Parts: sequence; structure tokens; C-alpha cells
Amino acid sequence: MHHHDHGEHGHAHGHEHGHRPAASASVTPIRRGDHSFGQDRPQPGEVRSLVVFGLTVVTMVVEIAAGLLFGSMALLADGLHMGSHAIALGIAVLAYRYVRKHAHNPRFSFGTGKVNALAGFTGALLLVIFAVAMAAESTHRFLVPVAIDFDQAVLVAVVGLVVNLVSVVILGHHGPKGHHGGHGGAGGHAAHDHNLKSAYFHVLADSLTSLLAIAALLIGKYVGWVWMDPAMGILGAVLIVVWARTLLRATSAVLLDHQQEALAGEILQCVVAERPDVTVQDLHVWSIGPGIYAAELRIASGGHCDAEMLRALLPEDCGLVHLTVEVSCAHCQGE
Repeated sequence: MHHHDHGEHGHAHGHEHGHRPAASASVTPIRRGDHSFGQDRPQPGEVRSLVVFGLTVVTMVVEIAAGLLFGSMALLADGLHMGSHAIALGIAVLAYRYVRKHAHNPRFSFGTGKVNALAGFTGALLLVIFAVAMAAESTHRFLVPVAIDFDQAVLVAVVGLVVNLVSVVILGHHGPKGHHGGHGGAGGHAAHDHNLKSAYFHVLADSLTSLLAIAALLIGKYVGWVWMDPAMGILGAVLIVVWARTLLRATSAVLLDHQQEALAGEILQCVVAERPDVTVQDLHVWSIGPGIYAAELRIASGGHCDAEMLRALLPEDCGLVHLTVEVSCAHCQGE
């Protein structure tokens, strides 16, 4: 005899951390909570991204206008550079709004959580493109040096650094990390929010390039090492690629349904520790949104065991919001 527990097969996708799916064959939507991903009101990450997007766009417009008005290539170039990151921040904002708009759309069988990872993946690709362009321009300047107005360039870099540091502060507060690096609460969402992390990496990359530019320009002005400017550009590009690679690996793991080994191991440990007569035949655990997971579990038991009993053994507050259990019970088969 087989018991099936389909914890949540409805389409109310605003999963709440710490709420256990019902162990029954009936359709039981999980109720919404204040920390549910995809709820109707804006998430903190969306608000932060929107503020930084507005700040970036305003700075971009001012620098481009000033560059055109005063004939400053340094201002114009920095304004266009800010524009490239404004595009990435705009994608982040649109992703949050798309998630809210489609939170109750039945076409998304596990909710809209993976839109977050998709936006983060896109932002990471833009980081790579930006780094490649930065490295190419720096290499060109090694071969064909250009005249630099050090005073004006330093002023532009300082203004850009101030704006970017403010943006880093706004986006960089992820809240406390809890169980499994943040399962089970607002901190869990922020810790796994790849969309927010992508926006954060973009403003961090902007801050890095401004800081390296200031250092290179001051060395060039007072020591005469003009080659430091393109050298710092290449160094910055390498660091940005490292950040982008980290984000690409994390987001692609979500998009490709990689096994969540840490949570799967905890589930195994909980089941085996409490029920030594149970054999776990199959277990899949994958991410369906920032800090929230789905799982399918198939077991064989030598004694009496049902889905409800098994569900009670699983860890609390681990972000598991959708569970399907199949139990092959020797006791039941003998009846």
C-alpha cells in the first residue's frame, strides 16, 4: 500500500517560511505570511533597488548633460558607464514587479520565485560584458595612451564614488542570516535574493572602478606612471569577472534545479535518526525561490509509517514549503 502526501499543489504561491505543508491528499494552499515571496506589496529588495536605480539615473543624466555642455569626455564617459549599470538595476526593479504581478498566476506551478534567479543571472551576464569591455578599453590604452586631464578626471571619479558608496550602503543591508544561511525569515529571503545580489554587485563594481581610477589618476599625476590607469582598469575587470562567476554559479544552480545537498542531508539525518526502520529510496530537494524549497521523498518502512508521521520528523524552519511523500509500508501491505 502506498501513501502519497502532496503538500501543496494549489496555486497560492506566496509561500511562508516555517509553515509545514499539510500531509494529506487534498489540495491545501499554504497561507500567506509577512515574509512570503511574491506577495502583493513591494519587498524590501524592490524598494532598495528602486531607490538606487533612481539615484543612478539622475547621476547619469547630470554627468552626460554636463559632459555635452562643457565638452568633457571624462564626464560623458562616466555618465555612459553609469548608464550601463542603470540598465541592470532597471532589470532588477522590473523583475520584482513581475513577481508581484504574477504571484497568483496558475501558470507558475511553484510560484514566481525563479524569476528572481533569472534576473540575477541576467545581471551577472551584464557584469561579464561590462568587464570584457573594460578590459578591452584598458588594453587599448596600454597600446595607444591618451592624454588625461587628471584634476577633472579625479573630480568625476570622486563624485561617482560617493554616489556608488551610498548605493552600496542602501543595497548591502541583507539582514541577519539564519538557519542554512538564512532559511526561515526575512533574513533568509535577503540572503538568497539573487536579484538583489546582482544589483549590489553592479554598484559595488562601479565603486571599485571609481576607487581604482582615483588611485591610478593620483599616481599618474604625482609620480608620472600614466600606465597605472589602464592597469587598474584590467585589475578591476578581473575582480568583476570573479564576482560575476560567483553569481552565475549560484543562479544557474537554481535555474537548473540543482540538488540542495545541505537541506537534503538534514532531511535524511532527521528521518534516519528517528526511524531506523525506514529506508530512504529517493530524495530530491530543489530551490523554487529565494530561501524556499520543494522536495520529493520516497521511503520504504519495515513498520507502521504514514506520510503525516514522516512529515512531523522533518526539520522546522528550513524553508521547505512544498513536499511530496511516497511511503511503502510493509505493515500496511500485510493488511
